[in-house]
Amino acid sequence: MVGWILKKILGSKNQREIRRMAPIVRQINELEKEFQSFSEDELRGLTASWKEDLAKLLTQEEQWKRLDEILPEAFAVVKNAARRLTERGHTFTVCDQPMKWEMVHFDVQLIGGIVLHRGKISEMATGEGKTLVATLPLYLNALTGRGAHLVTVNDYLARRDAEWMGQLYSFLGLTVGCIQHDQEPSVRRQQYACDITYGTNSEFGFDYLRDNGMATTREQQVQRGYNYAIVDEVDSILIDEARTPLIISGPATISTHQYDKWKPLVEQVVRKQTMLCNRIATEAKEAFDAGNLEEGGLLMFKVKLGQPRNKQLLRMMEDPEKRRAIDKAELSFYQETRKDELFALKEELFFTIDEKSQEADLSEQGRSFMNPDDPNAFVLPDLISEFTEIDLDEALSGEEKEKQKAQRQQLCDTQAERIHNISQLLRAYCLFEKDVQYVVEENKVVIVDEYTGRKMPGRRWSDGLHQAVEAKEGVQIDRETQTLATITIQNYFRLYQKLAGMTGTAETEANEFHDIYKLDVAVIPTNRPVARKDSNDRIYKTRREKYNAVINEIKECHAKAQPVLVGTVSVEASELLSRMLKREKIPHNVLNAKFHMQEAEIVARAGQPGTVTISTNMAGRGTDIKLGP
Repeated sequence: MVGWILKKILGSKNQREIRRMAPIVRQINELEKEFQSFSEDELRGLTASWKEDLAKLLTQEEQWKRLDEILPEAFAVVKNAARRLTERGHTFTVCDQPMKWEMVHFDVQLIGGIVLHRGKISEMATGEGKTLVATLPLYLNALTGRGAHLVTVNDYLARRDAEWMGQLYSFLGLTVGCIQHDQEPSVRRQQYACDITYGTNSEFGFDYLRDNGMATTREQQVQRGYNYAIVDEVDSILIDEARTPLIISGPATISTHQYDKWKPLVEQVVRKQTMLCNRIATEAKEAFDAGNLEEGGLLMFKVKLGQPRNKQLLRMMEDPEKRRAIDKAELSFYQETRKDELFALKEELFFTIDEKSQEADLSEQGRSFMNPDDPNAFVLPDLISEFTEIDLDEALSGEEKEKQKAQRQQLCDTQAERIHNISQLLRAYCLFEKDVQYVVEENKVVIVDEYTGRKMPGRRWSDGLHQAVEAKEGVQIDRETQTLATITIQNYFRLYQKLAGMTGTAETEANEFHDIYKLDVAVIPTNRPVARKDSNDRIYKTRREKYNAVINEIKECHAKAQPVLVGTVSVEASELLSRMLKREKIPHNVLNAKFHMQEAEIVARAGQPGTVTISTNMAGRGTDIKLGP
């Protein structure tokens, strides 16, 4: 009770922090007024002067102390430069789209900049101009000459922001670079040599791996240190993808895959399993309709073991009562006392798929179907027992024993490779969907990033999975790869001397940010009161009802000439909605991994009256959609 009263009187810890910055903001605004009388050369001269002063300081601690001292002046210089670009009506192109500079930093953006300079996370609401906020601390920290990095979630945003905010940096005499996935090492080195460098988390991470795992001389390295970084959409990069490993692979020395050989048989066994699971699902539906929840749950658990993406199973999992029955059956079978029953249940299928561990195993029935003459061809031999048997055979000489062991080892390796190939093919057919996890382009399988909805050309799944998907799709099967170097996103960002972040949603993960990265979160107030209305979620029993409701809502908004943005989780879902809109004769644009080349154009039009845009989560992070008149 006392704490609540004190909070009411004094404000929350965050509010007190924001209030403490008010004098600095006033000082910045006063200095900015003074700088309005400076000529452009005099304003740029301050950049050169500060860089020269900071270069004389030998330690990083001394430089940081000096940066804190000049912060009000430096921020005032950046704000004044933004004002000059606005007043002169500065025009330029960003991602081949014409733009006009119309931004001057608000007070809340100055507060956001102070928070970022201090190595904290600045939580700012959508549309509050995080991109512009970053220019303040990036300019200040770039004055040390050690480099400042802005990390964002995709190549498009990195290029857009570098070209857009680059107008401000160039005006003040700083150089700006941008890392893109298709750049040569010499070009990358030039981009890192700039005062400020924009790029994605994966590009920064992969360059680190190449520099420290593959480069043999300093001249081959492209990066030049880890001084200061601002991570845009910090919750996505440092929390959602924190444990995602960045892996650099090289061609395997020996390629022994037989995916093309086993593909026809695996296709047949998958077809058999699909027919079996559909039959079991029909029986389960009859049991549920008859009110027998226990039997229905047991049968659908069996379907889940054999085909976790079965359409009837997914529909039933949307029904709370049926879902509880399936979950109850699953829990009961995973008890220690029912191990034998679970094994017997699995043996009634051709194979089992574990969606969580991403593992696939043939059953006895599946092995017999794949190779009726020798089902044991898919079972690993007990090498220890066989080696012991050879050692105890007194009729064999030492040389003969070694020869027999080598033969058994070779046979075991062949069988292990065969089992691995079939397991990966089963995963490819049962867990990986075209236009969801990947797309096929120019006779190649291209991975789609589950977090951003963007294609990742040049990336490949490891352990032969990519080859299995290539075999499934009937495209050219490239050579297997082996891991050469790896690092997680989390460990890469721990390399930076000073780290900061921006997002619209960080407060909910404040504890994780502090525990893992020692980053505190400051919630920045909005410049104006939020006018957006947030409605409650609407839950539908089936996908069909949900999509029909979406189409009806779009029709209503389109009739009123309101712009509509529809977010979907996959390429497949975006194309399904697109087909439904075509039937209703509603003009629309689709933004997904297949149409990423038109992204800038689609986004530029998305806010115009009556425009309907269907998008995957490509447009979910950092995308700037301006509403029309």
